[in-house]
Amino acid sequence: MVSKHGVVPLLCKGVSPFLALGDNLPMADENSQWKRRVRYKGKNPRQFQDKYKELNSDVHSTEMQKVRARGHTPAGTHRPICVREILEILAPKPGETGLDATLGFGGHASEILPLILPGGRLFALDVDPIELPRTEARLRAAGFGEDVLAVRRMNFAGLPHLRHEIGEGFDFVLADLGVSSMQIDNPARGFTYKSEGPLDLRLNPQRGRPASALLQSLREAELADLLVENSDEPHAQALARAILAAGEDRAIATTTQLANLIRAVVKVACPAESLDEETRATLQRTFQALRIAVNDEFQVLDQFLSFLPGCLKADARIAILSFHSGEDRRVKKAFQQGCRDGVYARIAPEPIRPGFEERRDNPRSSSAKLRWAVRAG
Repeated sequence: MVSKHGVVPLLCKGVSPFLALGDNLPMADENSQWKRRVRYKGKNPRQFQDKYKELNSDVHSTEMQKVRARGHTPAGTHRPICVREILEILAPKPGETGLDATLGFGGHASEILPLILPGGRLFALDVDPIELPRTEARLRAAGFGEDVLAVRRMNFAGLPHLRHEIGEGFDFVLADLGVSSMQIDNPARGFTYKSEGPLDLRLNPQRGRPASALLQSLREAELADLLVENSDEPHAQALARAILAAGEDRAIATTTQLANLIRAVVKVACPAESLDEETRATLQRTFQALRIAVNDEFQVLDQFLSFLPGCLKADARIAILSFHSGEDRRVKKAFQQGCRDGVYARIAPEPIRPGFEERRDNPRSSSAKLRWAVRAG
């Protein structure tokens, strides 16, 4: 049956449930054979592959508004956090040169770009080969050409490679750390324990090894140390023992396999009255710890922070948004050391947190911390 919007739902016969977000859906033509979409239970779809309206936002804009009104982020999108605060810190001006070190969905960039016109230029970096082309296409369609928006697929640890392009340096820099909602929501990327998918967790799936391979390479003590270092996991020893013991019989290859194993460990270790809360927290911490290890996120961040001062003009403004304590500690210490060394004239005395309304409207912002610094003149 033909959809009234002319779109074949993701779960039509022959379409993979792990279809990558944004893969072209077959469009209507006179020779198409249409099939009725698979019905989902309840009023609103829960599975990623059922959210065909959210995944075709150009046609279903009203549906997107309803999802946001419920305090959710529509599938395949990302809601930028602390936009007002970041714009106040960076204060972009016409003619300035800036850096968005983690472009993601482009929410912050789309707010910054109009403010640097005329004559300004924003360099935008990202390592994700799946999402970056989509974000660039949206921003190009909004009228931002290469003269004002320079998109580069690269890790922000490679910042020195831009020196020949930026002249005297940047007037402002933004880094929004962590992962974006569109990466988390897509089961094919393996970032979430809530859906079945390959245990991957790579920001760039074309490089490195997935989390499933990492687990097979570690000894028990190494995995326990990783869980403590990357997420302060209190059940690290028990989890490491159970994960590696399970891997001896059959390699842990999917997010569901790992999640079920974590649940079993917490059920033994945790009192019944706090089981649900502790299970959820342990799932989040374990997946976070593996993601950090797979992408070498702490080392990459340390390199970025060390290279940053050399790429800034005098009085340049920096804003860095972090989402867990390991990231925030590194940013805080780098800014404090830079202030003692005279590299930074001013730094944030305390992190800025999203306001009550933003946390209510976008629960994924709850753990965010925003720190700023100003380069010495």
